Amino acid sequence: MTYCLGIINQFGIVVAADSRTNAGVDHISTYKKLFDLSLPGERAIIICTSGNLSVSQGVLTRLNRDIENQEKVNLHSLGNMYDIAQYIGSKSREIQEQDRPWLEKDNIDCSCNFLLGGQIKGEAPQLYLIYPQGNFIQATQETPFLQIGETKYGKPILDRTITYTTPLEALAKCALLSIDSTMKSNISVGPPINILMYETDSFEIRNKLELRLGAPYIAKIRKLWEESVRQAFEAMPNIEWEPEVNDSGEDILID
Repeated sequence: MTYCLGIINQFGIVVAADSRTNAGVDHISTYKKLFDLSLPGERAIIICTSGNLSVSQGVLTRLNRDIENQEKVNLHSLGNMYDIAQYIGSKSREIQEQDRPWLEKDNIDCSCNFLLGGQIKGEAPQLYLIYPQGNFIQATQETPFLQIGETKYGKPILDRTITYTTPLEALAKCALLSIDSTMKSNISVGPPINILMYETDSFEIRNKLELRLGAPYIAKIRKLWEESVRQAFEAMPNIEWEPEVNDSGEDILID
């Protein structure tokens, strides 16, 4: 399992991912899942993967090969992010159709998901979630973040914290807290954590970071976050066990 997320707003895009692909008592594997395939000065392209590792690696290999061979259709030639999302979806379908008969013989799931974020000159920044079937959805002002993998533990902080006007540095901080909350609750998500921050209209990735196991910053924010949550919890009023009543003496039901 894994956990990856992308957040977009008026200031830019933040994408973050863990690196764990398998967890168990005797075996833990780590592979990078966050990739910068930008053409600096012209377009920023960020891709994040989850799911079957062989399929996602195959898709990335073909994407890079098309760029190197200067194929007519590649990440650096397509004119808009929508077409790039369709292109990645088609590559994913091709690999899955090629490998599915053999993987299904051993009951192996061949599906994978992709997050695609970035900006091409002439367009606003965009963020997409590409499904195993090759179709996709786009993040919006009302839904400014997308997640893949083990999503449930890291979602509450995103729901309660970020908006379309949240400063970009705060988005990055929230993304790391979301991943740390997931690592705290699920052993299948783990470091190194990779994070990229893209500023609108810069057309290059200027900020990227890898936080390995034992990184001081992760330990610091985990400690501060846990202390803050505990203090907020302790400040909550105790349950009022006696029901509230109105002037007629009837209990008031609270939805």
